[in-house]
Amino acid sequence: MNWFEVAPVDSLTPGQCRTVEVQGRRFTLINVAGEFHALDDRCPHRGAPLGAGYVEGEQLFCPLHGWEFNAVTGACVTRPDQPVARHPVSVAGGQVRVGF
Repeated sequence: MNWFEVAPVDSLTPGQCRTVEVQGRRFTLINVAGEFHALDDRCPHRGAPLGAGYVEGEQLFCPLHGWEFNAVTGACVTRPDQPVARHPVSVAGGQVRVGF
């Protein structure tokens, strides 16, 4: 596995998410209560970028039709058979890194 820096730690406050791209792959980076998480950036429903959604607690909502995901696990609350993949995250030197 390789680690890639995707954002400064202080650029994403708790309760925020956004899309980041590295090595041609797109991830949704989410700050849940000070802990960072990364999920695939594509909603399985209609392909909307989850990084354009919004966060409430541990829940991430798709911006297109409101599908609800657990931001920590990637589980889909709306359709349990449609989770999104999660990816390892680490913090080093003030940078959030995603591993794949």
